[in-house]
Amino acid sequence: MYDKLTEKIIGCAFQVHNRLGFGFLESVYKKSLLIELAKNGLTAMEELPITVFYENQPVGEFYADILVEDSVILELKSIQKISVPHEVQLVNYLVATKKDVGLPLNFRPSGVEVKRKYRKPKNPH
Repeated sequence: MYDKLTEKIIGCAFQVHNRLGFGFLESVYKKSLLIELAKNGLTAMEELPITVFYENQPVGEFYADILVEDSVILELKSIQKISVPHEVQLVNYLVATKKDVGLPLNFRPSGVEVKRKYRKPKNPH
């Protein structure tokens, strides 16, 4: 269901990496990716505040790097490799927002590292 949208987003990320290369702050990649997403007809919001609730009471707030088409959360990194805690953080964002899919996008030296993450595990059948 989200494959075409995530493929388009990933293509935009690769375009940004091809133009900028590695070594910039995440904020530079974020601003550049926002430009590329808009150029490709995608609606994106940055630093979207999201409140976490426990027993109907707010217990925390975080900011998603980018939300695309009100459905895919992007978490941007500029590090050597995405680690398990980064992936878990994104899944927690998905759970808190009830969004189904997210992409950790890592602008690393050798290219863009990306993994599709889902709020609910995908059915292997």
